[in-house]
Amino acid sequence: MVKSDFDAVVLGSGPNGLAAAITLQQKGLSVLLIEGRKDIGGGLRSAELTLPGFTHDICSAIHPLGIDSPFFSTLPLQNHGLEWVLPPIAAAHPLDNGATPVLVHSPETTARSVGADETAYLRLVTPLVKQRPQLLPELLAPLHFPAHPGLMARFGRTGLPSAAHLAKRFVTPEAKALIAGMAAHAMQPLTNWTTAAVALLFLMTGHGKGWPLARHGSSSLANALASYFTALGGSIETNTYITHLSQLPSSRALLLDLTPRQLLRLGGHRWSSLYQRQLEKYRYGMGVFKIDWALDGPVPFTAAPCREAGTVHIGNTFEELAASEALTAKGGHPEKPFVLLAQQSLFDPSRAPQGKHTAWAYCHVPGGSQKDMTAVIEAQIERYAPGFRQRILARHTMDTAQMEEYNPNYIGGDINGGKMDLRQLFTRPALRRSPYRTSAKGIYICSSATPPGGGVHGMCGHHAARRVVKDLF
Repeated sequence: MVKSDFDAVVLGSGPNGLAAAITLQQKGLSVLLIEGRKDIGGGLRSAELTLPGFTHDICSAIHPLGIDSPFFSTLPLQNHGLEWVLPPIAAAHPLDNGATPVLVHSPETTARSVGADETAYLRLVTPLVKQRPQLLPELLAPLHFPAHPGLMARFGRTGLPSAAHLAKRFVTPEAKALIAGMAAHAMQPLTNWTTAAVALLFLMTGHGKGWPLARHGSSSLANALASYFTALGGSIETNTYITHLSQLPSSRALLLDLTPRQLLRLGGHRWSSLYQRQLEKYRYGMGVFKIDWALDGPVPFTAAPCREAGTVHIGNTFEELAASEALTAKGGHPEKPFVLLAQQSLFDPSRAPQGKHTAWAYCHVPGGSQKDMTAVIEAQIERYAPGFRQRILARHTMDTAQMEEYNPNYIGGDINGGKMDLRQLFTRPALRRSPYRTSAKGIYICSSATPPGGGVHGMCGHHAARRVVKDLF
């Protein structure tokens, strides 16, 4: 047998590629991680996008699933430079009626922010909070027989239906809006099945370890993961853009942190006709239009809770937000889109010069949209923060094409690596006994196009690597 250059090669250094590489290296294998850009990270990169001294997160900003990841939380990342910063309020959701429901660590405090729905809210989340350590590893995994079938059955009864169905448990606009903002992270119409599960997941993490940001930028998480990987003996090669599998060094296993469209471009004749047809039918979802601002002061939100929140969900009522997401899914551009806003510099002064601030936001748009959403996003913020525009020193925008140029996995601006609806949740990217195996022996896929899907948790890469170890080592 000809000796391979490496036991495993991982292509792509996003959180899933890093997780896969670490998992394999922990087994004592020789692993090479290859990245096409000059620096590692995928969605975990930060840069001075606007003005000198202002550090912006290019993609992901707030990391509830990063701090609570069943895999990342086992790693000594604090020894490699990672410091989590927890805002006092995880998320705030201002309403036109003057109310502002909030997500904080205490379920009781959150419940009080939804008024007459206080008891109903506690009835919903109290079991989730208690069961979070058992539920998260089950939820962030491929389809399997659960270790806690009773817990998963109870979660499924509430989470399998739509967010619209879940909202019917409540009577106040505050509680319904809180659910809508959480569920909108699914990037689907809120009438779709399983969108309730997304809302429950984010509520559960907010009441668990919280919604943190990484001090000095999201790149700090990527750098900590890379530092730990190399400390274990792993190798990283950057500035190496691969266009064909023949360019790779020999290895017993190849893991691709790529989505189906790149697999088709890269693999060509290596895939079986059935697997190729399945990849060709893979569906991508909504895209995002993103803005970063350098500001002369903090965002002047009228509602005090918004001024203490790391994340602000801007979309008003459940009905308005749901209509916005439904229109986007049909290919339209809402005049009042759901805006996801983060305020990292309020809690991490290293992000901006003294007295100055940054803000980060995006709205959902149809996949491949070329429309400039700057004016409508800023109007939505101004709606709850009069005077916001006067504080803008500079802005940096990215439409769906620029998002894809930045990270080729973001096809059409889809940051989730493909639709995460019921039809494609567990069969991503193809219907196979293991979603991580491709049709070519020794080649695996470890991106967000595999279960459990999008988000900075590394579990797609971790589970793919575990599959590789079982199959080959």
